[in-house]
Amino acid sequence: MAQQQTDSCGRKHIYLAGPFFNDTEIANIRYAESVLTQKGLRFFSPMRHTVDAEPQTTKWARKLFEMDKAEIGKADLVVALYYGSNGDTGTAWECGYAAAIGKPVVLVHINRDHDSNLMMHCGCTTNIYLDELAAYDFETLPVFPYTGKMF
Repeated sequence: MAQQQTDSCGRKHIYLAGPFFNDTEIANIRYAESVLTQKGLRFFSPMRHTVDAEPQTTKWARKLFEMDKAEIGKADLVVALYYGSNGDTGTAWECGYAAAIGKPVVLVHINRDHDSNLMMHCGCTTNIYLDELAAYDFETLPVFPYTGKMF
């Protein structure tokens, strides 16, 4: 398992995965950032970071990919906002990569009415809903199985 990256105050470092392509997704990322901040956790939010390259170019894409991959490697765990079976493929990749390198993944289901791909909810460490994020214990990382609609 990868080494923990807690800081000198013992705060865990989180990689916050999730799409930010529309107003709803941006609002949900901001909400998650706010919860993590209120809990005193450090986090890396890709929405807040960019690279020095012309947007939408191969160089830009490669730099973003390498930055995000490195940040997942430095994190203690991943918190991923998940929009169900039609969710973001980038977020799915981040979750899979994190799991493959031994990082716990807290899968945050955005909507209780969405269905879930079994590779997402089974591949992650625990499953919670967005309205449960503020109450989740990031110190003990309790495990909750997914119980909603799935395929």
